[in-house]
Amino acid sequence: MADLLLEMRNITKEFPGVRALDGVSFDVRKGEIHALVGENGAGKSTLMKVLSGVYPYGTYGGDIVVDGKVQRYAKIRDSEEAGIAIIHQELALVKQMTIAENLHLGAERTKARGVIDWNETFHRTAAALAEVGLKVTPAAKVVDLGVGSQQLVEIAKALAKKARLLILDEPTAALTETEAENLLRILGTLRERGVACVYISHRLREVTRISDRITVLRDGRTVVTDDKVKMPEERMIKNMVGRDLAHLFPHRDRTPGETVLEVKNWTVADPVTGDLRVRDVSFQVRRGEILGIAGLMGAGRTELVMSLFGAWGDRKTGEAWLAGKKLQIASPRDAIRQGLGLISEDRKRYGLVLGMDVKENSTLASLERLSRHGIIDRNEEIRSADRYVKELRTKTPSLEQQVRNLSGGNQQKVVVAKWLLTGPKVLILDEPTRGIDVGAKVEVYEIMNALVDKGVCVVMISSELPEVLGMSDRILVLHEGRLTGEFARAEASEQKVMVSATGAA
Repeated sequence: MADLLLEMRNITKEFPGVRALDGVSFDVRKGEIHALVGENGAGKSTLMKVLSGVYPYGTYGGDIVVDGKVQRYAKIRDSEEAGIAIIHQELALVKQMTIAENLHLGAERTKARGVIDWNETFHRTAAALAEVGLKVTPAAKVVDLGVGSQQLVEIAKALAKKARLLILDEPTAALTETEAENLLRILGTLRERGVACVYISHRLREVTRISDRITVLRDGRTVVTDDKVKMPEERMIKNMVGRDLAHLFPHRDRTPGETVLEVKNWTVADPVTGDLRVRDVSFQVRRGEILGIAGLMGAGRTELVMSLFGAWGDRKTGEAWLAGKKLQIASPRDAIRQGLGLISEDRKRYGLVLGMDVKENSTLASLERLSRHGIIDRNEEIRSADRYVKELRTKTPSLEQQVRNLSGGNQQKVVVAKWLLTGPKVLILDEPTRGIDVGAKVEVYEIMNALVDKGVCVVMISSELPEVLGMSDRILVLHEGRLTGEFARAEASEQKVMVSATGAA
């Protein structure tokens, strides 16, 4: 027990009508990376908010013990003084300030009469940046950094406060593969220096790679804690969802029919820089199939579908045909009217209005159909939204629940409902399972299968190769804006797809 840095003993946390945590016990050893996994709503974030002082002592039951001493945090700063720092998925940086200003915000280094000592501030900032391997001047503004670098600034900020335990919530969700690799390497280095980490992620491959031990939560309870060597993905998944998921990718054998969408020589330029992001891409989508699109970050996958939808880019050349009719799309409204739907990769930014409720978000793209003489038929709006809440099994207390209060998987279902209400001929899903748990992923896959069975053509973009291989009937691969590979399901493999994705072929 001497190597324990943290113990959380029988933590209980209730909200009106809901017990979010029910006797959870959790511990972290010194210099350990301890992964915390579970479905959305399992209690992971609530547990970490208790630990970091977001929920102060007295609002929960149980004890937090650090270095053998019971802690009673009244605020976040109390937990920071105990050496605990939480780095949320949505980074808490002031974008227009410099790195140095962010690292010392609220803890400024001053000289006489309260004047900031900039030499000391920059010196300490440079040392903190060196710890996380970030080669950038302390005077750089955060807004000018990439997401991966901003993530490292957050870690440097925590280390500058002498943090001994870092809590990282979905740290790689918005990172490129290279940035994610760099972050995992940095965490490994910090582990060697004795810094402990609680690592929360839905990416189970990362979890099994980086962690020392793994704890699974389900329905607000601790299910199991074990060494990673005793916790293969299959066991982890079973403990997370309470059942075997023998068929994580529930693909169905299908016979594709006629061509529904055809794209010819599609070339698109960045509207700001003028650089070509999609170069002479041609492909077809057939009825009764799921078409997967793979490629590394920056390959042009999102730019391709956003430009087809009229939402991005300066199109230079190319044509698109839907059900034998040439598409004339200048805006998303044109795309919707002509039978296209697009579930964007960033649901919170492009897919939902977080302050609106489930009903309003579900019907947002179908208001023309639900209106008469410019007045929305509220009864029909309720019937339409309620239909898809039931059909998609969306977990929400009511249609009036704000979508910001739903789990990631249920938010994604609301986005799906919005596009199904438009009656699309082709539905494009860009990273449809990003940031949702494994149980919700299977539900999304089943929805995709059901859509194909109903005659909707499905195009899926994913950065997860097992997902692309597991769900697609045919796979297109992009590299630097060009189509570099096309594979039938039977001939596709991770190696072949990666060769095409890197341009090595």
